[in-house]
Amino acid sequence: MFTRKSRYATARPFIAVDGEEPFAGVRPRTIGGATGVIEHTVEQGDRLDLLAKHYYNDDRLWWRIIDANPELLHGADATATEMEGLVLLIPALRE
Repeated sequence: MFTRKSRYATARPFIAVDGEEPFAGVRPRTIGGATGVIEHTVEQGDRLDLLAKHYYNDDRLWWRIIDANPELLHGADATATEMEGLVLLIPALRE
């Protein structure tokens, strides 16, 4: 279903138990703690893809920043004007 390098490769398949509705998908993946982090203060114009490009040289790795900052519900939260000054944790590329 997923490639070996997918962040969902180890996600458990969804198997309905105790009256749950069947669902053809996977359960949420486990997100471990962030290690080797850098602190980044959100400034006007910051976007997660741009931060990923800056720190990882790959704008597709924005999800690593979201994983390290569970208080963000989705990527748009880190770009909102009221988020300026928030300190985001930028995890190391490899753990």
